Order: sequence, then C-alpha cells, then structure tokens
Amino acid sequence: MRQALVGIDYLFSAVEPVDPVTPCATAVVNQLNAYFDSAGHHFTLPVELRGTPFQRRVWRALAAIPCGATRSYGLLAAELGTSARAVGNACRVNPVPVVIPCHRVTSASSIGGYAGETEGANISIKRWLLAHETEQG
Repeated sequence: MRQALVGIDYLFSAVEPVDPVTPCATAVVNQLNAYFDSAGHHFTLPVELRGTPFQRRVWRALAAIPCGATRSYGLLAAELGTSARAVGNACRVNPVPVVIPCHRVTSASSIGGYAGETEGANISIKRWLLAHETEQG
C-alpha cells in the first residue's frame, strides 16, 4: 500500500505531540523540521491532494511560488483565468499547508487571510512563516 501525506492540521500547545508511527509520517516530521530549521528546504514528500480539479490546479500554482516570494490572489487569478475569490477559496481549503505554501499568497493591499481567518492565531502563523522565509531567503 502506498503511503502519502493527505493533510496537515495545526495543533496548538494544548495537544501533546506523539512520535510518528509510519515511514511516511516520519518523513513528514523530518521534512517539516528541516523546513523550520531552513526555510529553503524543498519538500519531497509523497502527497495525495484531495480536492476538485480546480483546487488542485490552484495548489500546483502555489507550489511553484518560490520560498521568500509572495503572489497576490489577483495575480494568481489572472494566471489561472479565474477570480481572486476562487483562488482564496482554494487556498482556504489547502489540505497540506506549509508543504503547499498558501501562506505565500497575499491580498493586493494586506497580508490577506490564512486558513479562512483574517486575524487571530492563523494570521500569526502566516506572518511567522513569511518572516521565516524572508529572513532565510
């Protein structure tokens, strides 16, 4: 049976971490740690993206955004022949954040949203990820 990453959820401090129990989970942990050590880390994980054909097309475009760079929802929409809102909706349901770097997409006038939020913990994560990549990029 082929193992692949299908999702990443942010777990906040109230959740105790557990050791990975499969080779795929070990690879995910190791590669996420490598990214957190060095933002330039290139993920080589087996990923199974579960989404509509349109969502998967947006996620492929996100994966092509270089580390340390950003693109606006509008620019990605123009490249994909769709609307900024549609791009934002696909970003919001990205099942593998960080690996598929939806944090690199911003609005034309601000940082934009992250995981469906425009303030709070998720925006703090987005700000940290962008700063991590800028400082090391």
